[in-house]
Amino acid sequence: MMIARWSIEAKFGHKMQALEMMQRWMREIGSQIGWSAADARIVTGSIGARESTIETEIRVKDLSQLDSAWDKLAKIAAHKDWGKEFEPYVVSGTPKWEIFRVVE
Repeated sequence: MMIARWSIEAKFGHKMQALEMMQRWMREIGSQIGWSAADARIVTGSIGARESTIETEIRVKDLSQLDSAWDKLAKIAAHKDWGKEFEPYVVSGTPKWEIFRVVE
């Protein structure tokens, strides 16, 4: 089991809009690549973390499952449109992916 963590920094004053956009992405686009609400969660900075940080954590079986999802994602036109709509709410250069192995 692995956790794929997608992290962004919301622009000052735009955290709620960024959160709403991330939630919409999970419902409308993430669901098209096989990511369900049961396998994902959205968290945000609170104490000891930047308040502007928003992270989406997705549980995946392995790297091949993640790679397959990303391949599907690249073919979804709505994802590109969503990205253009999302851009005004994100600090440029901050989106990143981190992949963690779950120790059981």
